[in-house]
Amino acid sequence: MMTPGMMMAENFLQALAAGLMVGCLYGLMCTGLGMIFGIMRVINFAQGDLMMLGMYSAWYLFAGFGVLAFLGPYFGPVVAAVLTGPILFVIGYFLHQFLVSRVTGVKVAATEGAGHYAQLILTLGIALILQNGGLITFGSEPVSMRTPMSSSAWELGPFWGDFVSIFVNKARAVGAIVSVVVAVGLFMFVTRSRLGKALRASADNPEAALYMGVNVDKAHRIAFGIGTAVTAISGGLVAMYYPFQPYVGLEFVIVMYAGVVLGGLGSIIGAFWGGMTIGLVQQLSTLLLPIQLQNTAIFAVFLLVIFFRPQGLFGTNVERV
Repeated sequence: MMTPGMMMAENFLQALAAGLMVGCLYGLMCTGLGMIFGIMRVINFAQGDLMMLGMYSAWYLFAGFGVLAFLGPYFGPVVAAVLTGPILFVIGYFLHQFLVSRVTGVKVAATEGAGHYAQLILTLGIALILQNGGLITFGSEPVSMRTPMSSSAWELGPFWGDFVSIFVNKARAVGAIVSVVVAVGLFMFVTRSRLGKALRASADNPEAALYMGVNVDKAHRIAFGIGTAVTAISGGLVAMYYPFQPYVGLEFVIVMYAGVVLGGLGSIIGAFWGGMTIGLVQQLSTLLLPIQLQNTAIFAVFLLVIFFRPQGLFGTNVERV
């Protein structure tokens, strides 16, 4: 017979497992936004809507057009999510080249607010265009990549005799694993590759980077494209189990900004851990609070961390990336 202590332990472990999986996905989408802010210092209100495009790209690749249906219901959605990266990289690259570059970079560094006021208005305008354009193009009906992974789970345990088992949703678990792999790959790229070092130089001191032969404008375009691509991949992974519509970006952009600030502005690895923290708090809070108050718990923890550590968990005064 299952005792109250066993039930409490099982509920805690179940919430912890869900928090870790959701946290990895949040961490990846926060990393994309952290990449853009850390290198370009751009507050991008359109990041959630660019993630929405990634979700629809994955859906069309697998379910809408059926291009990847031959890969099967298990491998196909994952490949579709990963392929949204290159697609949204191109969109992000040219979006920066033709719009965002007008209000960022060295040429606006000496202006009042270093171009941030124009950036806010511009990215907000892009967000509104993407939302309403998505509504016209995709319609308002929610869609999702419903596969056997979405509605099945792996059982871990039992850990306590014949009791206390954890059930892990397959779509979330696979999404979490891919998120960690992509985040680690991004971190290695930024810290080890020649291009990654050029991106960091452009972030640290754009004028000095220019004198050293770095094309800062191109570095910013690449950074914006990579940040867009990474967040789009996370959106494609979320689409494997979460229904979405053109305004879904509004649900996640607050989480992204909270994660980036919580981890520490300018810190890529901090952005991932910030997203991870939010996922854990969100899921563990259901043990004590109604599900409607999940966001309340998130921002309560957010305010506590910022109160005692204003620079975030991995603030830029400690570590850049």
